[in-house]
Amino acid sequence: MIGITSQLEGGKDFRLSRAYSEAIESAGGVPVHIPLIPRRSYLEAVMARLDGVVLSGSNSDLDPDYYGAEPQPALGSVVPERDRTDMSLLDIAEETSKPLLAICFGMQSLNVSRGGSLIQDIGSQITTPLKHEQGERLDRPSHYVLLEPGSLLASMAFGDSVKVNSAHHQAIARIGADLRVTARASDGVIEAVEDARPGRFVIGVQWHPEAGFADDNFSQAIFRRLIEATLVQRELDDVAGI
Repeated sequence: MIGITSQLEGGKDFRLSRAYSEAIESAGGVPVHIPLIPRRSYLEAVMARLDGVVLSGSNSDLDPDYYGAEPQPALGSVVPERDRTDMSLLDIAEETSKPLLAICFGMQSLNVSRGGSLIQDIGSQITTPLKHEQGERLDRPSHYVLLEPGSLLASMAFGDSVKVNSAHHQAIARIGADLRVTARASDGVIEAVEDARPGRFVIGVQWHPEAGFADDNFSQAIFRRLIEATLVQRELDDVAGI
């Protein structure tokens, strides 16, 4: 059972693109939507029933107060419910060693939860950046990323670079604790991170593998590897009597 964080639409309704659930189900998992109810007791109860978690993307920006920065002019809208939910889920996942796949905004939350920081706007803070907000269609590969040899992502790809979609204006600045960079775009923007500790399955990607999973072997491999990691962690928990 794989939990997926929701988005908040218009400040009123929880929503989630169907692609996340379809990708998880196709890979052999059971998708479970997680509403943005940022109460620790509720989230602990949900996580106790899950084998893994996917932090989805979001059309909001993380509040820069989480990484000790003031808001810059190009900062987008902030959704406190999403920020607080992500941070609690990441804390619980860390305590329980739940396998985790963090996508786009989710990867930025992951990095900040580990003490890292963000570039608030690529276009105004990076010299000669690529176009990282490609627009429609999101399932269209937009630019290449170079994969770090020996990384989990490199083991799933066919070569040392892959072409991915792109829908973000923020990016990782200072890398968080126990994370290592495993992919970059040609302009230097960090496109993926992984947990640096042996035996921990934590992957963050700046692109959207769920958007192209139906026709893309690399995207399919990412979701399959998440499901495999949950089975391994379940066996470890059984041995430990958890």
